Amino acid sequence: MQYNKVELCGVDTASLKVLTEDEKRALLLKMRDGTPAERKQARQELIQGNLRLVLSVIQRFTGRGENLDDLFQVGVIGLIKAIDNFNVDLDVRLSTYGVPMILGELRRHLRDNGAIRVSRSMRDTAYHAMKMKEELTAQLNREPTVEEIAARLNTDKESVVLALESIVEPVSLYEPVFSDGTDTVYVMDQVGDTSDDRDWLEELAFKEALKKLSDREKKILSLRYFKGKTQMEVAEEIGISQAQVSRIEKGAIDSIKREL
Repeated sequence: MQYNKVELCGVDTASLKVLTEDEKRALLLKMRDGTPAERKQARQELIQGNLRLVLSVIQRFTGRGENLDDLFQVGVIGLIKAIDNFNVDLDVRLSTYGVPMILGELRRHLRDNGAIRVSRSMRDTAYHAMKMKEELTAQLNREPTVEEIAARLNTDKESVVLALESIVEPVSLYEPVFSDGTDTVYVMDQVGDTSDDRDWLEELAFKEALKKLSDREKKILSLRYFKGKTQMEVAEEIGISQAQVSRIEKGAIDSIKREL
């Protein structure tokens, strides 16, 4: 979907202004040091000038049947939180800080307003099924089958299974399932596919390739791909020319590719 050719929440996305990094920083400084009127104006300009960032993030949530206007509004809330809480003294771009904030706001919205909702009748069925399970366990001295629970409730087995599954809380991939005091196994460690071994080996190879780079090569790659700086910005920070940065960066990447 081409968001730059549509209208969301009454906003013509094709006409949205995009601020440069220098413009963003100037406005952020004005928000911090300006008069109340200047701070208010700078805040508004920062919001308007970063709406395309919100559009780029909500593209990740297409295909879910969600209303795009709703997602856009929620994303703007995340953007505003990022702007209001941004620390201009840190060597971080507003977009780098803002994307996780926007994503977090969108995910909370989708979690709290998900399309899957459990009806009252299904919750009642689940409650009675759990209560009957306890009673039958006491009577039979064993865990009852789903068929036995369904028979006592005078309903079918499928309804009992569906009701019980509907109230099960999602399990986090980071929930620990075992720990021996020194190492912890999480749910995500038990979820894999046929590519697990390959991915593991590739990760090891990548780490080994990084170790063989010089300190300058590591520094440039870190600034370029972890902090999102341009080659010109990296050149100014390190004290070399942009052409040298480009050559060193390309050489480092080629070296990693050869190792892999």
